[in-house]
Amino acid sequence: MKLGTMVSLGENVVEKIKDVKKFGLESFQLCCWNFDFMTDEYVEKVLSATKETGLEISAVWCGWSGEAQWNFARGYNTLGIVPTYFRAQRISELKKGSDFAKKLGVEDFITHMGFLPENPDTDEFRAVVIAIRDIAEYCKANGQYLLFETGQETPITLKRTILEVGTGNLGINLDPANLLLYGKANPCDAVDIFGDYVRGVHGKDGEYPTDPKYLGEEKKIGDGRANFPVLIRKLKEHGYNGSITIEREIDGDKQIEDILYAKKFLEDIING
Repeated sequence: MKLGTMVSLGENVVEKIKDVKKFGLESFQLCCWNFDFMTDEYVEKVLSATKETGLEISAVWCGWSGEAQWNFARGYNTLGIVPTYFRAQRISELKKGSDFAKKLGVEDFITHMGFLPENPDTDEFRAVVIAIRDIAEYCKANGQYLLFETGQETPITLKRTILEVGTGNLGINLDPANLLLYGKANPCDAVDIFGDYVRGVHGKDGEYPTDPKYLGEEKKIGDGRANFPVLIRKLKEHGYNGSITIEREIDGDKQIEDILYAKKFLEDIING
């Protein structure tokens, strides 16, 4: 397994890629939320920086525009393509992101789909499946896998949705912290359910929620409930040998400190 981290697409993207090399990591997921930067100019900048550093772009993580409330009070109505108000706009944006990833030569394309409906026998579930199938077929034509970022649904709901969409190019970006933060599953148990679909992994940790309105707390890796020794063992049993992308959703020197800590923490487990 390789270790990497997140890099945001923006004016300083080249410096951020070079920082990944300084950290001693081998890969990065390119995170894209601002569509103004999805241009040929930035394709060249990113490709030039990866050639200079020898780093691999393990995936493109694509966001979408509009209101986004990362909580239980408004999350159901604002996140991903599940909310009907944002659906058409975000499908179009994700297709643009897929085209951008194709220009970068990246095969894995990730997003948060939103709070996937739990009940399959509803018009809401069927409509979401049709929307995901539309995006997935577009990615398939671009030679890509469409990956679901975990967290906002139970593992069996995610697996059910993948099977129902049925395009053959769907996968999972396993974020163990998100499964905890949203109160949806123990990450190690989740691998037992959908492990064969995992094509990307975030090195991130956290706690279950205790306030009904808000997500649980993200933690420095090792300080939360994600049991990485067991998680990595189970991933290996399912044949996973890709990147573990360290993600720490804070800013400043403490973020860098925790990324470097996570690098050593994960290396000891992988090589142990």
